[in-house]
Amino acid sequence: MAPDGLRLLRLSYWGFDGQPHVGSLVVAESVTDAVLQVFRTLHDQRFPIRRMEPVDVYGGDDDASMAADNTSGFNCRNAVSSGPPHWSNHAYGLAIDVNPIENPYLLGSQVLPPAGADYVDRSPYRPGMAVEGGVLVAAFEAVGWSWGGTWSSPDYQHFSSTGG
Repeated sequence: MAPDGLRLLRLSYWGFDGQPHVGSLVVAESVTDAVLQVFRTLHDQRFPIRRMEPVDVYGGDDDASMAADNTSGFNCRNAVSSGPPHWSNHAYGLAIDVNPIENPYLLGSQVLPPAGADYVDRSPYRPGMAVEGGVLVAAFEAVGWSWGGTWSSPDYQHFSSTGG
């Protein structure tokens, strides 16, 4: 994605500390209205988010961003998957990862980020988790986005406007 096709959004959210915060999320211009709607819903429902900073705060390092439990969008990187390398939907600003520790990616025996191991068992529900029928998944589904939590290798943190 060329930089002129991206937008920096300043979004209000509720932290795990029960306090309101403002964070930044970089997404493709084409999805800004949908993203604003999703995060308005999450704010209204007081869904907790740990932090929200552009991945460049972490030097573009996806592992460092996930380890910080950072909710993020654009990151010019390959997809984290098996098979040949290919661009992630994050590289186009068309995907968002929410609360990676509470919503880890399970790739074979790997838990990404490793601190998400306590959340591999999706029950009982704990604050910040993405679950079928929950506030987070419903907010993204309402704007037509797909959730990675239903994949054969579940990526509970991942939401995409394209389904991938």
